[in-house]
Amino acid sequence: MSRAGEHSGPPIARTPSGSVRGVWEYASPGADPNADAVGTDVAVFRGIPYAERPTGEHRYAAPRPRRPWEGVLEATRFGPTPMRGHVGMTLIPEESIAGDDILSVNVWTPTLDPDAALPVLVWIHGGGYLSGSPASPWYDGRAFARDGVVLVTLSYRLGFRGFGWTEGAVPNRGVLDWVCALQWVQGHIASFGGDPGRVTIGGQSAGGSAALTLMGVPYAAGLFHGVCAMSPAIADASLIAAKDRGRRLAKLAAVAPDEAGFLSIPESRVLELQRRVASPAMPHLLHDLHELLREGLMIGPVADGEVVLSDVETAASRGSSAGVPLVIGTADDELTGLLQPGGPLEHLPRRMLLRALGASSQSAAHWLEHPRTGAFTSTAVMLGRYVTDVFFRSWVPRIATAREQTPEAGPTWSYRFSWHGEKPPYAGHCIDIPFVFDRLDAPGVSAVAGPAPPQRLADAVHGAIVRFSRDGYPGWPRDTDGDGPSRIFDVPLRDEADAYASARMVRPEEAAVAVAEPPVPEVGAAAEQPKLRAQ
Repeated sequence: MSRAGEHSGPPIARTPSGSVRGVWEYASPGADPNADAVGTDVAVFRGIPYAERPTGEHRYAAPRPRRPWEGVLEATRFGPTPMRGHVGMTLIPEESIAGDDILSVNVWTPTLDPDAALPVLVWIHGGGYLSGSPASPWYDGRAFARDGVVLVTLSYRLGFRGFGWTEGAVPNRGVLDWVCALQWVQGHIASFGGDPGRVTIGGQSAGGSAALTLMGVPYAAGLFHGVCAMSPAIADASLIAAKDRGRRLAKLAAVAPDEAGFLSIPESRVLELQRRVASPAMPHLLHDLHELLREGLMIGPVADGEVVLSDVETAASRGSSAGVPLVIGTADDELTGLLQPGGPLEHLPRRMLLRALGASSQSAAHWLEHPRTGAFTSTAVMLGRYVTDVFFRSWVPRIATAREQTPEAGPTWSYRFSWHGEKPPYAGHCIDIPFVFDRLDAPGVSAVAGPAPPQRLADAVHGAIVRFSRDGYPGWPRDTDGDGPSRIFDVPLRDEADAYASARMVRPEEAAVAVAEPPVPEVGAAAEQPKLRAQ
């Protein structure tokens, strides 16, 4: 690792595909008492293409590995992003960069010594499979490189272009993009000081779901050796539902529901129309939430029988890579702030609302009796907590239990991110990302973590991911059969048994069957709330 400013020129990595020129960037000292007190410089490479441009007839095709290049490739700026423009409410600052060369990786490393064999963390961004950008300042990897982990972030095709189902097109194209990027890591990461035999994949929200999905993708077997799934926003839509959405989109676009039909219209038209089939919104928010809880995210990986073989729970417990160690957890209040107190929901019976969202009468009653959930004075806040439990938190004990009951599955560690500031008053969606990357000073952090997030908590969260990437062990006892103990990331730091007790009371499979009664109540447009957008 180099001291700040001690360089004779820019860093150049000599890879099997060709030479790449990056930049040196300063990394401030970390919490390690043995760290260089004056900080260090790390080598940063942005916008390295791992696949050919997915344009023209290749828009809905599998990715093609990038051909080698002559000379030195400039990798000083982020490449074009699959996300186009502003796509809705988002908590993470996300930069949209124009261009069609959208499949690229970014690398932060402390050394270019091929013999360094440092652990590698490959980060998959979230965005509900509709948006998100690896160019976000929240995903800056300098702290990981400072602490001896090579950090790789990647872009992948989003929305219908990456995950939409249409006859004649390769399914799960976004999943195949992840696989192609991981294959690039295997063949190239040693040139950046990384060890291809110590690769951890991680992500948050849709990125956490992506990491779990890859555990069941045969093409990805052997490409990674650990998984960190943070707040996984599961997309387990049925093949029938995916085909139906593809036909609906084709009808809106007035084209044939096949690959040729979608190739006949510009990408901008697809982007414009896909929001109408893939995003919950007012005035039918409760109806859309019901579908969200029943099917998962409205667009994303689909079990097609070849690329993705199964649902996420099966992938994590019995998939081709289920034997790798897994860290999984959520924030306490992912969606608690989704609905604001004082609206029309306050006047509706709570049990009826839970029944409308798919809960059985018995589970609704038990959930409302739990101390964590029954103390809310606001029905809207209570409903947000219930949606959080079903959509996010229930997956943690469910997957941990399934893995514990499967001899072939690897060890599992669970956690909860519970800390929050006075404003906002909940540990909501995306609050943990700046702590993971040790970027509490990044733009926009105060909106989700308040004006003074604790650095010691960032040291703990970031340190756990570094340790897991390096040693395959995050630093607390493994989860036994879904009831913990779980690491509680809060001030003070602690471990708790059965930390997901209220989430264990809801059964996601109950939402897999639409309930006949009571009907899902509609909320008037006059009381419009923000759209739900899982990161």
